[in-house]
Amino acid sequence: MKVTVVGAGNVGATCADVLAYREIANEVVLIDIKEGVAEGKALDMWQKAPINQYDTRTTGSTNDYAKTAGSDVVVITSGLPRKPGMTRDDLIQTNAGIVKSVTENVMQHSPNAILIIVSNPLDVMTYQAHLTSALPKTKVIGMAGILDTARYRAFLAEALNVSPKDIQAVLMGGHGDTMVPLPRYTTVGGIPVTELIGKDELDAIIERTKFGGGELVKLMGTSAWYAPGAAAAQMVEAILKDQRRVFPVCIKLDGEYGIDDCYLGVPVVLGKNGVEKVLELDLNAEEKELLEVSRGHVKEVMAVLDNMN
Repeated sequence: MKVTVVGAGNVGATCADVLAYREIANEVVLIDIKEGVAEGKALDMWQKAPINQYDTRTTGSTNDYAKTAGSDVVVITSGLPRKPGMTRDDLIQTNAGIVKSVTENVMQHSPNAILIIVSNPLDVMTYQAHLTSALPKTKVIGMAGILDTARYRAFLAEALNVSPKDIQAVLMGGHGDTMVPLPRYTTVGGIPVTELIGKDELDAIIERTKFGGGELVKLMGTSAWYAPGAAAAQMVEAILKDQRRVFPVCIKLDGEYGIDDCYLGVPVVLGKNGVEKVLELDLNAEEKELLEVSRGHVKEVMAVLDNMN
C-alpha cells in the first residue's frame, strides 16, 4: 500500500510520521514545493525506523509528482495560513489555487486514489478538490470532524477525570465555530454524558471545542499539527485496512439530512472505497436548526469560490 502526503509542513510531516510509525502503509511519499524539506523530513523518519522498529519506507520529493504514482490514498495538507490583513476571500483564493494545482498533479499519476483534504478553509477546499478531481464524492473527503471530536473528547476526559479512550462522541456541520456537537450522542463508557456532567459545564466544553483551533493559535502563534496530523492518519488507516470505522468527515451531501450540494461534516462508515455509507441520525429540532446555520455558513463560503471560478 502506498500513501502520498502533499505538504511537508507540521501537519503533513506529523501525518507521514504516524503512518510510518504505525506501519499503516508500505510506502509513504512526502512531497513539498520547498526545496529539500520533504526529502529531509522523510530521511529523518527513515533513520528513525531502526529505533522505533518499523518497516514503512519514507521518501521525499520536491514537487516531483511522478514519485507519487500509484498511490492508494493521498492526503493534501498544502496551503497558506491566514495572515494578518488577509481577508477570508483572499485566503480562499490563494489556497483554492494551491489545492487545484495539487489535485491536478495527483490525479495525473494516481487517478484511482482516495483524497483526504486537510487544507483550510476545510469545507470549501474539499469542494475545490472534488471539482478538480471529478472523482465520486465518496472518494474526496475532508478531515475535520475527527479532529473536532478529539478535542471535545479530550476536554470531557479532563473535566470528568476519566480516560479519553472511553468517550465516544459525534460532531456535525462545518469546521469552525458553526460546528454542531451532539451531547445526545456523547457517551462515557456507554453512559450518556448528560448523566455525568452539568449542562453549564458541558456547554462551556462545547464552546471551547468550537474555538479549539484558535486557542492553540493564541498559545503558539501558529496552528496545531499533532492532533490534525494524527487524525488524517487515522482516516488513512481506516481506508487501507478496510476497518469500516464510524467517523465524522466532510463530504458532499446530496439529499442526506435534507441538504443538497453542500460539503458538511457528517458521520460515515469509512472503508476501502472511502465513504461506504453516510449515517443519517434522527436529529431533534434544535440540532436541525444548528445544522442549518452551519449549512448556511458553508454555502456562503462555497459561493465565494464559485464567484472566483
